[in-house]
Amino acid sequence: MRLIPAALICLAPLTLPAFAQQVDCTNASSQNEMTFCAEQDWMAADADLNAAYKAARDRMRAVDADLPKDQQGAEAQLKQAQRAWVTFRDAACAAEGYMMHGGSAEPMVIYGCRAFLTRQRAEGLWGLADFEG
Repeated sequence: MRLIPAALICLAPLTLPAFAQQVDCTNASSQNEMTFCAEQDWMAADADLNAAYKAARDRMRAVDADLPKDQQGAEAQLKQAQRAWVTFRDAACAAEGYMMHGGSAEPMVIYGCRAFLTRQRAEGLWGLADFEG
């Protein structure tokens, strides 16, 4: 296992904002830039996923409110499904990362996979939140 010196960990937050300002993700060329941009893409997709999940949970709460107490469970099922989906996403993307295992591109591949799957899941959750049945 590689250990990162404590001094570098303390300095990393100071250098990241400067690095981020210099990266043009439409024209990233170095591996560090491409990995940074892939991470930013995943973070944006994850923010949308969180909003979609909240909207879908609100919708499931409304469904539950219209059901007798002994038939409720929409919100609980959604929560269970989301937890299972996160486990699936992380395992699927770790497997995909093995295409570049040990190389400097491995994190970029994982972030790209996470962004792709997260956008798909968010789209499904938005559809669930907007469903009028």
